[in-house]
Amino acid sequence: MRIGPYSLNGRLILAPMAGVTDRPFRILCRRHGAALAVSEMVTSLPQLQHDRKTRLRCDHTGEPEPRVIQILGADPLAMADAARLNVERGAQIIDVNMGCPAKKVCNVAAGSALLRDEALVGRILDAVVRAVDVPVTLKIRTGWDPANRNAVSIAKLAESCGIQALTVHGRTRACGFSGRAEYTTIRAVKAEVGIPVVANGDIDSPERARFVLDETGADAVMIGRAALGNPWLFGHAAAYLERGVIPPPPDREEICRVMHQHIREMHGFYGEYAGVRIARKHIGWYVSRLGGMNPQALKAVYAAESAGLQLSRLADLSELTLRELAA
Repeated sequence: MRIGPYSLNGRLILAPMAGVTDRPFRILCRRHGAALAVSEMVTSLPQLQHDRKTRLRCDHTGEPEPRVIQILGADPLAMADAARLNVERGAQIIDVNMGCPAKKVCNVAAGSALLRDEALVGRILDAVVRAVDVPVTLKIRTGWDPANRNAVSIAKLAESCGIQALTVHGRTRACGFSGRAEYTTIRAVKAEVGIPVVANGDIDSPERARFVLDETGADAVMIGRAALGNPWLFGHAAAYLERGVIPPPPDREEICRVMHQHIREMHGFYGEYAGVRIARKHIGWYVSRLGGMNPQALKAVYAAESAGLQLSRLADLSELTLRELAA
């Protein structure tokens, strides 16, 4: 699959997830087999372009190419300015968010709310594509609600505006994340456009990745929530797609070592105060894979307020030494 000048070395992409797909997690998933990793969404509001949170979301230091930033907004000029700024900051692909179903996003007519106004969609995409000399991609849902699935018409419009790849989540905005994703609409989109199409929604295993690719004819699949605490999913799915075999799951020691390294990298990226607190949710996701953890030891990990103490208590929880975890 190609996006502009970039040829991806696989068919598995990490989905953009607010509060999750920061630089440490993107690099981790690329290390484990993701062919591409999309940043968490960055607002196009001018007053927020230079605050610390936005700048961290745009930090690509040490990240494998191609580097992708997803931008969010409903004003064509502001979106064009945001695209230019993020290219200056190192983005090599700009992804436009028209898929987020969150109320706080849709209430300002951004994200998947834009699917109700195809004329505005066209103006935004045209402005962003004209603003930058890097590929622009788009992420959408199948429509506003089950009675208004307009992904095919949006896809044709996007292609005519110069969008170079399209991701479709197999739910409408009204569905949120409830129910099962449907892939019929994604298959219809793929049949109607010549640009690469990525299928997204409920892809939580190597077998499901194979099924969705076959069902939709998509060029790649995008994995989101199933990768939380489970970066190995990318490598396992890649092996299944390429060779028809699924590697054995990581053992307890491997999970603990990757968790420990990931948490250390978060401390370095965010600084101690924020890093310790943001790391807690990732620890929870890893621990859910381990099972059988000592409740008191786990509670002590969550209570730690310094980087050193959090790492030390993680070692105790893992029943491994800090030296073994750092090996």
